[in-house]
Amino acid sequence: MISIQRAVTRTTVGAVLVLAAACSDSFVQVTNPDRIDASTVDPSSGATTLAFSAQQNFATAFGWLAMYSGWFTEEANVSDTFPTRNEFGFRLITDLNGSLNGDVWAPISLAAASAKTVLDLELPNPTSNINYARAATFRGFAILTIGTDFCSGSLSSGPELTTAQLLDSAIVYFTKGVDIGKAAASADGTALANASLVGRARAKLQKGDKAGAAADAAQVPAGFNFDLRMTDDLANRTRLSNRIYQFTFDRSSISVAPYFRVNDPRVPYLAPGVSKLNGQDAVPGGFYEQKKYPAYAASMRLASKLEADYIAAEAGGVTAQLALIAARRTAAGQTPYVGAIDAASVLAELMTQKAFDFYLEGKRLADFRRVPAAVKGITPAGGAYFKPGYSNVGTQTCYPLPRVERDNNPNMKTN
Repeated sequence: MISIQRAVTRTTVGAVLVLAAACSDSFVQVTNPDRIDASTVDPSSGATTLAFSAQQNFATAFGWLAMYSGWFTEEANVSDTFPTRNEFGFRLITDLNGSLNGDVWAPISLAAASAKTVLDLELPNPTSNINYARAATFRGFAILTIGTDFCSGSLSSGPELTTAQLLDSAIVYFTKGVDIGKAAASADGTALANASLVGRARAKLQKGDKAGAAADAAQVPAGFNFDLRMTDDLANRTRLSNRIYQFTFDRSSISVAPYFRVNDPRVPYLAPGVSKLNGQDAVPGGFYEQKKYPAYAASMRLASKLEADYIAAEAGGVTAQLALIAARRTAAGQTPYVGAIDAASVLAELMTQKAFDFYLEGKRLADFRRVPAAVKGITPAGGAYFKPGYSNVGTQTCYPLPRVERDNNPNMKTN
């Protein structure tokens, strides 16, 4: 992403020099900076930069949403002092919440819109163009994230969409990502196609299409992993670095929640006294420092064969779930599962193992909405928030649309 930014900077400087030269012919000759002559623009020459920019927009948004959903589903305690962030912790988010709009809604909306910009271009070889594959994949993930984390959504100032409509839309773009990625016949195209398969399987599972989800999950090859790469760029950490580490190290806002303070290598942390950090708000019980993401440049996993295996197991029933539970407990050095083997108990254990495997990766909120009884470690509605001075925990299971979206979207205005 640094090389892309530098290229854009050089292009901008060049454009300024050209403009200065053009204006030197006549002192009164002025170019309108808001108008671009379409005949002078070749979209295909910048498509790769635009496609990677859309990918980076999603990576930036992904960090924000993984953090906020971590607070919302009690992967982490909110040791931040912002009242707007604590609203996520006790699940009573108002639509006027500034963090809801600025940190959560705006970034993921930008990711979806910037990917559409690429898909709207007329590029050569449309059925195999890698830029289309990249844009379709990340538009799919952006819309899927809106569909799983928000109670409703909107795309490009369009009408309000239900969760089901958002999931269906995500599936459409993931299908493009699969088909175009495969046709691109390159390692990059194959990786995007497999990521889209995982995304499509996740979307289908969320909407209740277990057979379709299992079929997609089965196509993901063994060992597949798609990471979003982060960069330690001092001048651009909010855009390019790992958000979880940034809010751990820079703000001490993310304290590992009690349910995840376990002896499991998948959830590494430092306890109070061992950690050199103190919670920003002197969180009761001390600050438990997450160590899963140990640096600004720590990558974040987006899609994997492991997630596909969890999707297939959930769709497959008790026998498949017990097999994956055994495999994951063994891999993590845990003793074998000896609990009850009725469907509800086994699904709960599967969700527990999944929670440890995908800790702070932005997947737990979708599980909480889909199978709430199976997702453990979340304070029930009406329960006390973990620190004093705030409301008891509310009933929300997803985020409301920000008021600013409703007030400014012409398809949502009521007056």
